[in-house]
Amino acid sequence: MEKLLYIAANPKGLEKSKGLKIGEAFLESFHQVRPELEIKKVDLFSLDFPQMDADLVSARGKLAGYGYSLEQLSDIEREKILLMHNLANEFISFDYFVFVSPMWNLSSPAILKAYIDNLFIAGKTFAHTVNGPKGLLMNKKAIHLQTRGGQYTGTPMEALESGDRYLKIALRFLGIEVADSVITEGFDINPLKVPEILEQGQENARLAAKDFATKLVTV
Repeated sequence: MEKLLYIAANPKGLEKSKGLKIGEAFLESFHQVRPELEIKKVDLFSLDFPQMDADLVSARGKLAGYGYSLEQLSDIEREKILLMHNLANEFISFDYFVFVSPMWNLSSPAILKAYIDNLFIAGKTFAHTVNGPKGLLMNKKAIHLQTRGGQYTGTPMEALESGDRYLKIALRFLGIEVADSVITEGFDINPLKVPEILEQGQENARLAAKDFATKLVTV
């Protein structure tokens, strides 16, 4: 059975978050098309996963490039690298990925980057080849639903946005097919139009979900 992993990077919760409301609209529409799929939700702000600190960087380097075995790592290095691999293994078990995040300070919440860092494991999610790195997570699809307070699309500010851009680059690096993002913006500069902007964002998400659920992955 195919599975979808819904990854939310917003601490506000559904009641207060416009982005999560858009995410729910996406899931409802996706479920209508693919009711047989298993869906799991992950809230990054309540998920326990390792950070790229000195121990984890050391452990990853020792295993990937210096010929160490797992048993030769320190206890704390081994504990953290196993947590990293467990998180990556769970991620790999899914077929579809929906990332939902706001734009904060020109990028995404730092916790989303920290989560993605755990997915970069040589030999598991990508491989070094004579032609450069190659993603190993083929036949999987992802989409990003992003909300923005300002107006970036079609303006000089567009080039400054790095959250959506980074996420798509990272996922494609790992071999995942990435659909066009659903961007809903202008909430802060048009406060009187927030209900209208939200409604349009939800409708765009519903349409994107139907397309996302029906198109096959191309490798």
